[in-house]
Amino acid sequence: MNNSLGVPPLVGVRERKRRETLRRITDSGVCLFIEKGFDGTTVEEIAAAAGISRRTFFHYFESKDDILLSLQSDVGEMFAAEVRRASPAGSPFELVRDAALSICASIPHDGMLALDRLMRGSASVQARKQASYRQQEEALFSALRERWPEPARETRLRVLAMVAVGAMRLASETFNQEAGARPFHEVIRDAFTAVTAEFTDAAT
Repeated sequence: MNNSLGVPPLVGVRERKRRETLRRITDSGVCLFIEKGFDGTTVEEIAAAAGISRRTFFHYFESKDDILLSLQSDVGEMFAAEVRRASPAGSPFELVRDAALSICASIPHDGMLALDRLMRGSASVQARKQASYRQQEEALFSALRERWPEPARETRLRVLAMVAVGAMRLASETFNQEAGARPFHEVIRDAFTAVTAEFTDAAT
């Protein structure tokens, strides 16, 4: 029997199980990477920790690199979700800045530091990160366009999405250089403040 939306209940159950398995694989992988190092962890160990077969692992990820890269992609979706549910008050820039601060404040400091080190510790992941930044920009731009659909604003919103992701990338570099001396959301705030300061100076 279908539900009130006309969707078979089994579809929802199947999708929920898929997401649970995906999260279990991701969590198991990250825990093992932190414990044993990225290069010292095998796909077989991740699969065993997640309670699945090696074959099932490859239904979800093409390689262990993709576990870390999926976390990068998740940032873009989180960013977009924050923009969609934010109050309409304020400018697009303020909304994006506050969304970035909200996301980063929700991530435990030690977890952020460990994840940053993992990302930088894999040459193969570093080589593929550029595509994930593009995905983040597209996800953010799509959410901004939903809030401000006027065609005349499209170019400005696309530039804003690029600037916002760039500010987060810069903050990540600073966070790494400082070895996590400050909370990441503080570093993010400074990066966005630097952007507004530069544009303000350019306008005077």
